[in-house]
Amino acid sequence: PGLVNAHVHLELSDLSAADLAPDGPPASLADWLLKVIGAGPPPSQEGEARAAAATRAGIDQCLRFGVTTVGDVTRFPGVTRRALADSPLRAVSFGEVTAMAGRRHLLDDRVAAAMATSPAPARVVAALGPHAPYSVEPTGYRRCVAAARAARLPVMTHLAESADETAFLADHAGPFRKLWDAIGGWDDAVPRIEGGPVRLAALTGLLDYERALLVHANHLEDVDVRRLARGAAAVAFCPRTHAYFGHPPHPWRRLLGAGVTVAVGTDSAASSPDLNLLDDLRLLRRQNPDLPAEELWRLATVGAASALSLAETVGSLWPGKAADFVAFPVDGEEDPFAEVLDDREATPTGVWIAGERVR
Repeated sequence: PGLVNAHVHLELSDLSAADLAPDGPPASLADWLLKVIGAGPPPSQEGEARAAAATRAGIDQCLRFGVTTVGDVTRFPGVTRRALADSPLRAVSFGEVTAMAGRRHLLDDRVAAAMATSPAPARVVAALGPHAPYSVEPTGYRRCVAAARAARLPVMTHLAESADETAFLADHAGPFRKLWDAIGGWDDAVPRIEGGPVRLAALTGLLDYERALLVHANHLEDVDVRRLARGAAAVAFCPRTHAYFGHPPHPWRRLLGAGVTVAVGTDSAASSPDLNLLDDLRLLRRQNPDLPAEELWRLATVGAASALSLAETVGSLWPGKAADFVAFPVDGEEDPFAEVLDDREATPTGVWIAGERVR
């Protein structure tokens, strides 16, 4: 089946991790975010045009690497959804919502923009993306979850991406507070939450919503794994971005063993060399040589489709589902799943969406 990239920022496809931080990853995620804010498309007409062009470039990469469906995060849903609609790619387009401190008054407008119907609603699904615990207050999370539930839409957030989130939530301390000092607009009315970001997700209803997607989940305590196992939300993580920032080993196998739906994504070109989802699977194969290769492919097919609430349409080849598929050259003498992952140069010889060849 066509590959499913569960988490990507297509509009950042014109950035480069090497250019953003030529001396290696910044000291913290907050420092990296400041670089992305400075280098990314600004909130202007010029920025919209740049986001659209970068999205088209990202779409081309996805198709070249055999990806037929994406979970895309966008600050410019009006223009990026048009670019997606003009392409053959399928997408869940998560309109990013940021609304904390001096920006909390923007919540209603940003929720409305995120939920605006896409130009091709059957193929490009509009969805909600409350950004992260350091940019959305609990009230904003609850509003996004309620709106998503009412409309039966997916909802996504970046969660437990950095260990610094816990200190920020509890004490408004650490690198994320310094990020706010740099961008301005902080106020002391932001609520304090003890227990870390997964507890925040539980308190705001994210964990109980079956169409919720928690992205990254790099830093989980045992209690967090138990909470996720009791909930309905899926988890997506980005292996090469995870490695770029030097996080401790990801607990994805524990999550799978606990019954949590797990998927993989590439994240953006600002933290990953490119949008080749196969290379994220190849990294996992090198890190987990004891696992059958087919299990890794599931993270980018059936698992990712389920994480994006598209399991009835994509992720596997089955009567009644979309005819989205990809072909790779193999010798046929060995396990073909392993063969493609072990050959770092292997790329698709053909890509089909809805039965039509698109590459």
